[in-house]
Amino acid sequence: MTSAPSEKIRCDACPVMCYIAHGQTGACDRYANDAGRIVRTDPLVMLSQALASGTPVIPFAGAGWEGTLAPTDATVTAIGAGTTYPDFKPAPFIVASRPEGADMVTVVTEAIFSYCGVKVKIDTDRFLGPEGATVRAGGEAVGHVTTAEYGSQMLSLGGVHHLTGGSKPEGRLTCSTLLALCNREAVELAIDGGSTVIVQAGRAPIVDGKPEHRMRVGCGSATIGMFAAQWQGLVDEVVVVDDHITGVVSEHQAGKVIGWPPSGIRIKGHRSTPGRYFRVSDPGLGWGGTRLTDPLEILGSWEPKKGARPGLSLLMVSTTGEDWGFYILDDSLTPQPAPLPEALRATVDLIAENCEPSLCTVLFMGGAGGSLRAGVTRNPVRLTRSVQTGETVLTSGGADCYIWPGGGITFMVDVTRLPPGAFGYVPTPALVAPLEFTLPRDAYLALGGHAEAIRDLPDILRVGGEYPTAARILPRGEA
Repeated sequence: MTSAPSEKIRCDACPVMCYIAHGQTGACDRYANDAGRIVRTDPLVMLSQALASGTPVIPFAGAGWEGTLAPTDATVTAIGAGTTYPDFKPAPFIVASRPEGADMVTVVTEAIFSYCGVKVKIDTDRFLGPEGATVRAGGEAVGHVTTAEYGSQMLSLGGVHHLTGGSKPEGRLTCSTLLALCNREAVELAIDGGSTVIVQAGRAPIVDGKPEHRMRVGCGSATIGMFAAQWQGLVDEVVVVDDHITGVVSEHQAGKVIGWPPSGIRIKGHRSTPGRYFRVSDPGLGWGGTRLTDPLEILGSWEPKKGARPGLSLLMVSTTGEDWGFYILDDSLTPQPAPLPEALRATVDLIAENCEPSLCTVLFMGGAGGSLRAGVTRNPVRLTRSVQTGETVLTSGGADCYIWPGGGITFMVDVTRLPPGAFGYVPTPALVAPLEFTLPRDAYLALGGHAEAIRDLPDILRVGGEYPTAARILPRGEA
């Protein structure tokens, strides 16, 4: 697409159809007017096993490129490739290759996703907000709290209803939040009825201004199962405080099996099975994800007929080992704080040692079952079936994807497995994510693929694509 350098050019790479002046970019910052021609501002990324990081850019047919070939193991990703939009045309690059003698085709395109979002896993026991609570960015609703997992709080952000079904500010804030999270930037989120949390893929969460350090070793019951034998002989009773399942070692099956005597302890909460208690406290930012700052609040009166006696020792500890207290029962059977014996300190440290680092995980999730498939094949449903059967391998920026069963092509990918800056956006609003479809050449042709558009890697390096850009080679797996 060319014109006189002084004229504005209409870019047709997305539905916004920007008019772009010379030297300027469109609203997405992904396409620009370079001397009267629309160019892609980011380089086309290729991945290679052979090259070290810091490989210089290889411009398409530019003065700095001397005709040297890319490494023979290089594969073209969709990062920087451009889009199939308006989807009646073949994908930007349909690349033939022969890995280990196999005749293969890889179709690459930057897909525009209105149907997309992220699933965020936050490794913490801290209470972030009630299940179903609205999650906000910049004051706008961008998602909700979903069901918690073992040692992690979960958020579901984005989706078509937030992107396009609400107000314009809601759509813009949702899009910018998703883009930042997918490109591994830090985002502050506020949860209705809960906390403010700073989320960044691959980094520890910051909850209400406090960085988290440890993911719990397990619930209170599981902690007893792991360490009961190591407490035996060192202390008379152990209570592991946890928002979900608080454990009491003398009552627990693990304690019974190893012969732990009863202590006469009573716990305020809902007794599930022996040594396992639910709802000992409301959830919060205290011990084990409860609101507790004083763990003795969950204790009832001790029972002498069941083993309580003056001098009985008690260890109370959280599921991360960050909070602990040691107590001795006095003559009135009231727990009194006492110094922690060194032998018990080693067991608390062992809990901490077994806790994994607290991290945020961001999975991009999108539905690729729409018109972008026409850029791959003239009969789009055949592509869907081929992906679902595993004949066609779907990757995103070179990273492996999980494909959901059922209809369509719904996938998830860990954003830390893609090179930096792999995601973009268009102000419709929608996200832009790289997709690669790889399959045997015969199978591609049988799908009704665009045979006339198949090219090899040297031709791609020499000629480029519809929107001129540069090529950049990264070591495979660089993130």
